[in-house]
Amino acid sequence: MAHVVPADPQAAVTLKKKAQPSRSWALLDSTGETTFLDVDKYAIMHRVNIHARDFRILDPLLSYPSTILGRERAIVLNLEHIKAIITSEEVLLRDPSDEYVVPVVQELQRRLPPVNAIHQGQDYKGGQNDVEAGDEESPFEFRALEVALESICSFLAARTLELETAAYPALDALASQISSRNLDRVRKLKSAMTRLTARVQKVRDELEQLLDDDDDMADLYLSRKLAGASPVSGSGAANWYPASPTIGSKISRASRASIATIRGDENDVEELEMLLEAYFMQIDGTLNKLTTLREYIDDTEDYINIQLDNHRNQLIQLELLLSSGTVCLSLYSLVTAIFGMNIPYTWNDDHGYMFKWVILVSGIVSAILFILIMSYARLKDLVGS
Repeated sequence: MAHVVPADPQAAVTLKKKAQPSRSWALLDSTGETTFLDVDKYAIMHRVNIHARDFRILDPLLSYPSTILGRERAIVLNLEHIKAIITSEEVLLRDPSDEYVVPVVQELQRRLPPVNAIHQGQDYKGGQNDVEAGDEESPFEFRALEVALESICSFLAARTLELETAAYPALDALASQISSRNLDRVRKLKSAMTRLTARVQKVRDELEQLLDDDDDMADLYLSRKLAGASPVSGSGAANWYPASPTIGSKISRASRASIATIRGDENDVEELEMLLEAYFMQIDGTLNKLTTLREYIDDTEDYINIQLDNHRNQLIQLELLLSSGTVCLSLYSLVTAIFGMNIPYTWNDDHGYMFKWVILVSGIVSAILFILIMSYARLKDLVGS
């Protein structure tokens, strides 16, 4: 059940005085209950105890790459449109009304409650049995992180599928018919592919960086660090909404469920490593699809360049043919020029047949010259191919 909780009245007055812009947040606890908050960034930073430089990566007005930061009491998550702060007992999600964030909120509501949450209304029977049942569940922060990773991987995979569905027919159409319309369509698709590849690459690099550093993965074990600092308690209630008898127990399910993990080896990150590897393989598969699409585009471009080179060679051959014909016809022009000169010469007297012989020889020479030129051009094409 979701409800809106306003900020503390005194804090609201201070907020108006300072004219600080408010942001909409969705707070989901370990039972999946959602609370919509309208508070400024200072209240959020005070609540989860993070620095302003860490909170800055969640600012939608700033362009920060995909990041997963592990801090003492929180995980700062910036994955495309998913901008969240995860603690050991709650999730703060920015801009919950965004069309891409609404499915994430719904999935968190469905998957954050522990498996044995349906027994909350029943009498508590045997704490040891409750702990043993909870040992099979992941810590709260891992369940929230898994939902975020699954959502962003599915989102990018869906965008990749849409791009593939539009790109492959467009490339085939361009290969069959080179036109301005097809070229402009492929240009837009290639630009979209470049941008999507960069987004997928950033998410993949962040997951790979986490997998390569055990210390960074250990920083994401919030429940383990919380249990190591103090006994499990419900002292993390929000200071801007009313106290509730169930607030103090909201950690218990997730925290008691991971007692075995919390009390284990602090350097043991196998559970988180398996989680990150699963989604790393998924995002890597998406990147491979985009790489294959890029190779297909490059192959299509090479094919088009070959076609253009072939048309260019045909134009060059036509130009050579016309030039050869011009050279051959110039011999006739030479004969006409010689016999048409208004200069008296004795060898033309009583030798009228000479003009006919010159015309015949000129024709034969022109034909032989034309055949030689075309044969040379054909031979050059055969050698070149």
